[in-house]
Amino acid sequence: MARITEWNPENEEFWEKEGRKHAKRNLWISVPTLMMAFIVWQIWSVVAIRLNDVGFQFTDEQLFTLAAIPGLVGATLRFVYTFAVGKFGGRNWTVFSTGILLLPTVGIGFAVQNPDTPYWVMLVLAALCGLGGGNFSSSSSNMSFFFPKKEKGTALGINGGLGNMGVSVVQFMTPLAIAVGTFSFIGGEGQVLPNGSEIWLQNAAFIWVVPIIALTIIAYFGMDNLPNTQQSAKDQFVVVKRKHTWIMTWLYVATFGSFIGYGAAFPLLLNSSFPEYAGLAFIGAFLAAAFRPVGGWLSDKFGGARVTAYTLILMTLGALSVIFFLGQQSFFGFLVAFLILFMASGAGSGSTFQMIPIIFPPKEAAPVLGFTAAFAAYGSFLIPQLFGWSLASTGAYVTALYIFVAFYVISILLNWFYYQRKNAEVKC
Repeated sequence: MARITEWNPENEEFWEKEGRKHAKRNLWISVPTLMMAFIVWQIWSVVAIRLNDVGFQFTDEQLFTLAAIPGLVGATLRFVYTFAVGKFGGRNWTVFSTGILLLPTVGIGFAVQNPDTPYWVMLVLAALCGLGGGNFSSSSSNMSFFFPKKEKGTALGINGGLGNMGVSVVQFMTPLAIAVGTFSFIGGEGQVLPNGSEIWLQNAAFIWVVPIIALTIIAYFGMDNLPNTQQSAKDQFVVVKRKHTWIMTWLYVATFGSFIGYGAAFPLLLNSSFPEYAGLAFIGAFLAAAFRPVGGWLSDKFGGARVTAYTLILMTLGALSVIFFLGQQSFFGFLVAFLILFMASGAGSGSTFQMIPIIFPPKEAAPVLGFTAAFAAYGSFLIPQLFGWSLASTGAYVTALYIFVAFYVISILLNWFYYQRKNAEVKC
């Protein structure tokens, strides 16, 4: 493939003649590689609930920690991944960051077959899943360079939204994959459950090995490093001095942080509160991911600040409704309220990301996208931990939900003051 030597998507003639086709090709390769990263990142959210069924003897707190550790590591790695595209090039970094996902998938596949595997080994493997969490920052940063401002919201929404689908894909596919001995030839015997049925928990990881290899090869041959986008980490790090970097970080923590945190915690919450419906856990993450492109598209049409305001209000109402229906022990009400939370957080993730390229110039917008995503990814660690703390301290999940409500109310006020009101500093 010929190397791209010129890139100016804001030039309408260039965009229509050359830019659009290259941008779309890179986008449609970026989407499945990012989806795979999310799949690996969230493997523990579904593996953790089955470990004790196959002979492990971990406490509830240990299981919540296993589900949370990938979020902690992934969020921290995002600070590194944020600046990687500017340093190494988008294609180069996508190839590396996709291929390295083989480490946790192969490791987990073997570790879960032995109930005597020490807890610390499981923690290390959970931490390695955090490699997948870092990819969102680099992928978003990379895609932000490809599209003109007028299409960034939609493009970033598609990349992020379909990429985020990895959470629901892994939650949907895992129960199907572990039901058959597809990879028993590698040496993996099935595990007998207390009810006498047999599963192959190692398949939850092994099933992704071939797709990871295939996507790494596709990215190598199909993606591009763009010219004039390379920057040193020092040049990119200037964004931490910008006030609006921190405001947008807060807003993105409220939206995407909630989505990824609830995605990690929801299977355990459902299994704990309504175990007979645990198989429905994938629906929440699926809807959140599906609504992310909708949020980006609506923001391109009506303004990111306005869409963000509506989504935050819905999230507040959703969290309050979850509190109410948990008290009523109503599964239907609980599920509907949580799905509202998921959908609103997904749309809000798209709308806040659309605001960033409006607020910042292109070479600052790219690292800001990664920087805010890094902080927001801590939601994958903090939300399961807060739910675990709330349950251990009070015997219920309600205290954690009230903390989230307070965070959303503050977010509504920040968004209104800086970006939505008539005399806002930056109308967007």
